[in-house]
Amino acid sequence: MSTSTNTTELDAVTAVHDQVVAAGDGALVAVPAGGELRIVDTHGNQAVDTLLYDANDIANRYSAFDTVREQRAVYLTEGSRLLSLRCDELAVISADTCGRHDTVGGACSQESNVIRYGEHTRHQHACRQTFLRYGATAGIGQRELGHNINFFMNVPVDPSGGLQFADGLSGAGKYVQLRASRDILVLISNCPQLNNPCNGWDPTPVRLLGWWPR
Repeated sequence: MSTSTNTTELDAVTAVHDQVVAAGDGALVAVPAGGELRIVDTHGNQAVDTLLYDANDIANRYSAFDTVREQRAVYLTEGSRLLSLRCDELAVISADTCGRHDTVGGACSQESNVIRYGEHTRHQHACRQTFLRYGATAGIGQRELGHNINFFMNVPVDPSGGLQFADGLSGAGKYVQLRASRDILVLISNCPQLNNPCNGWDPTPVRLLGWWPR
């Protein structure tokens, strides 16, 4: 799908929002309708767990199920429409230099870490905790968390429906960009995962750049 030139040629020096999110940290960004938010994988293969909310009604949140079903595509890339539980369009992926992103693997939690990697990981920090920490300022609690997007993460789905957590497809400087279809909140956890080999067991920072309409 094509992208308008002003989307891909936006210059970082003109961004009205410029934020570095350290590995294991998070962010809550309010993006107005028509605004562009770019998530830059600064070092390569860093998973960025992301949730979207209608800024005027946080109950109207991103739905991985509806997004996959309505587009008949299990992976996200340029042109993908990110839909809410009510099938409202929250945002569109307006540019993507990585090529494929996961929305079925879910976010890490202390409980899932134990199941995947063993009891010794129980007290390691996880994305669910970051979501709750940064979402609290907008009234986002446990009931408002759902299936998320894992930008830059490679989770192949086999013919039987099974999932694998494979090496990432991203690289240093690659990015994905969202164009808000309405006023939205973008809740991010820059995954602290130390056990998944996709980022070489070395979580790294990401950069958020935003351009809002005048």
